[in-house]
Amino acid sequence: MEPQDAGAGATKTAAVAACIGMAVFYVAILYSPTLILRFPPPDSSNSFLKRRFICAAVSSIVSMIVSILMLPITRWDASSLLGVYGIRTDHIWQALAYPLLLTAFMYSGSFALKFLSMLQTSREYFESGGDLSVACIKSIFLRIIDWAVSTASCMSSWRNYFVHYTALFSGGWFSKHTRLNQSLLPIHLDSQAPLTEELVFRACMIPLLLCGGFSTYTVIFICPVFFSLAHLNHLLEFYFQRNYSFLKACQVVGFQLVYTVIFGAYASFLLIRTGHLTAPLVAHMFCNFMGLPVILSGRSGMVSLVFLLGMVSFSKMLFPLTNPHLYNSETHSCSCWHRYCSWS
Repeated sequence: MEPQDAGAGATKTAAVAACIGMAVFYVAILYSPTLILRFPPPDSSNSFLKRRFICAAVSSIVSMIVSILMLPITRWDASSLLGVYGIRTDHIWQALAYPLLLTAFMYSGSFALKFLSMLQTSREYFESGGDLSVACIKSIFLRIIDWAVSTASCMSSWRNYFVHYTALFSGGWFSKHTRLNQSLLPIHLDSQAPLTEELVFRACMIPLLLCGGFSTYTVIFICPVFFSLAHLNHLLEFYFQRNYSFLKACQVVGFQLVYTVIFGAYASFLLIRTGHLTAPLVAHMFCNFMGLPVILSGRSGMVSLVFLLGMVSFSKMLFPLTNPHLYNSETHSCSCWHRYCSWS
């Protein structure tokens, strides 16, 4: 079944141009407070992050407006407009649970390594004379609560979920444009931010590309290219501000681009297949929390075996767990951005 309004709205050229503009604006606005508006440099990590939150919010809103104006919208009520971006409350538990389970298969090796570490720690604890007392259980429970509270109250933790966070913070640009001591800054701050990135690079771009006339798989593989554009500025930062050699800078940024392209294709697949923004959003958050999947471990070959089993499970369950009927009550009378109507 072909969706209604297929091919209507933006042309291919206009859709691609709009996506490039969104990607460039998404990065450029992050520099605007200090370089364009001439605000004084932030004097703390919290103030720096608040500026990033505001810039990312403005970028997301502008991208949503551009997307909605270019699409052949026929209904202008709130639920229909939000539905263009996949922002929905129906089938919410499916959109949370199934993509999370699917993504977890890719981290089977990581879970296996963590389990082996826990076994080793437990063995050492009991061998040293420890016992599983009520006080021990209470101590573990309190540590979990303390971790959750500290994470929720830490501004730098929220950047994993809301705002694009580049290597500027940990690299030379931030240290040269703030009064902070670089030794006090976090080191690993290159992670992508699910909420704003999924809104701009998936929810806003994919409808334009689909309605522009691109095929489903073309959109899945072309959308991550725009996603990667938002990380090309790292090359200049590593080379000029952090004094990396050009070859090393290309290697680091090249790895980032490959990773973002692979994940971007997966996230695009989830959004197109389910029509639900929650699906790629929860997958993105989970990947940010877990980091890179563990493939090999010198501790045990069991980790690699479990990873392979996880990847086989992922490939087997990819289409069943993203069946459009699991996430949508109806798959007819769809608009051009609802490609799942013709992809069952």
